[in-house]
Amino acid sequence: MSFLVNTPRKSQRIRLDENICVHIFTASAAMVGVCLTVVGIIRVVISTHKSDMVAEDLLAVNAMLYLASCLLSYWALRTRSLTRNYRLERMADVIFLIALTLTAVNAAYITWAMSLH
Repeated sequence: MSFLVNTPRKSQRIRLDENICVHIFTASAAMVGVCLTVVGIIRVVISTHKSDMVAEDLLAVNAMLYLASCLLSYWALRTRSLTRNYRLERMADVIFLIALTLTAVNAAYITWAMSLH
């Protein structure tokens, strides 16, 4: 029957949503570590160049956003309510994308700040 539309079954959609949560959880947890590592590197550079940079503060905010995304996706994985799972997943997704954008902004700022000194 060619007039039927191929729509994913509910169980496939739930499985896909759980997959997204797992990816957000692992990626955001890893990015918290990356932000902390870069903060440490920035501290070494600041002490060497004797200059203060806003990048350290931006990276701290970035790490908090990744942590929030990680915790929300973990909560979404643990919840039994499908509507709550969907909301938590969406919030984790949006926060993760904001943090990812801020990571790119941080990288650009650090690059330009370093080249000016």
